[in-house]
Amino acid sequence: MQGIVLVGGEGTRLRPLTYDMPKPMLPIVERPIIARVVEWLGLYGVDRVVLSIGYQPDPFLAAFPGETWAGVAISYAVEPYPLDTAGAVRFAAEAAGMMDERVLVLNGDILTDLDLGALVALHEDRGASITIALTPVEDPSPFGVVALDEDRRVLAFIEKPPRDEAPSNLISAGVYVFEPHVLASIERDRPVSVERVTLPAFVARGEVYAYDSDAYWIDTGTPERYVQAQLDVIAGLRPRVVLPECQVRSPGVFLAPGALLEGEVRGCAFLGAGAAVEAGALVEDAVVGPAVRVAPGATVRGSILLAGARIEAKATVDASIVGPRAVIGRRASLFASTVIGADSVVDDDEMLVGARRPD
Repeated sequence: MQGIVLVGGEGTRLRPLTYDMPKPMLPIVERPIIARVVEWLGLYGVDRVVLSIGYQPDPFLAAFPGETWAGVAISYAVEPYPLDTAGAVRFAAEAAGMMDERVLVLNGDILTDLDLGALVALHEDRGASITIALTPVEDPSPFGVVALDEDRRVLAFIEKPPRDEAPSNLISAGVYVFEPHVLASIERDRPVSVERVTLPAFVARGEVYAYDSDAYWIDTGTPERYVQAQLDVIAGLRPRVVLPECQVRSPGVFLAPGALLEGEVRGCAFLGAGAAVEAGALVEDAVVGPAVRVAPGATVRGSILLAGARIEAKATVDASIVGPRAVIGRRASLFASTVIGADSVVDDDEMLVGARRPD
């Protein structure tokens, strides 16, 4: 089976990290989000993927020079202008010669352990034109929820219903199966939305079914969830996810080649190649990227430090993200999902709470 992965968005909720790096190329424990997506697809026999790219295509093209990853062939379709979700799907299908095939369609910022085999089996059993994967949420009111009949046929999509009036707690997981005639129904060379145009048209014909699963699922599009997606991996919540080459120092503590751990670790931690947590520093539930330095007396908790960042003596990074080569000054403090962009500097003794730098 073949797949189309939509990676065209600008990742505005993760700025400033995404000013110079598209969101699907941000790392999840030292491998890009999109690489983690492709690895998951490969587990279920998907042998070819086309990336539908709109924003900053060059990092994608450079990341996979061999044009394969985890045994999956990768090709690219670079949109000439924004085509929205369905328009991008059709553009990519034509570019890759997939118009006559059943395809998986998915959002490139979703990480999941969903059973694709079961999704496709339900699709075939129902004779569906489209099958959509659903995931449960505790409170459906911020989302568009899905109403189903007893046969798992989709009856309607209801946008942001009051919690006590929602027909279900199921929302789209951003994974679909499309038959060839669905691809053919999408108008060429113009913006068309899967959510607003394609799905409603086929729901009205009674040809959309849903597969719901409580398998692991997370949208990495916010700072909080980008951090959580990585902590879930090192905490062992996704055992099929492959870590980079590393030594297991103790349960939940991983050191890549050349990493130096002289300080204290509590909970889980991953130290990338050449990273250093120096004596007197504390790291708790964090991913410390390659060539990062955490100086004596510094504390890093519930956070992600990207490649080459420096955390100076007695600084605190709590529930935040520090971008590549950024410097957090002595005794400086970051709290509450602060995001520091590449090459930025936080001055000595400065405190930031829920901030973005640059904004």
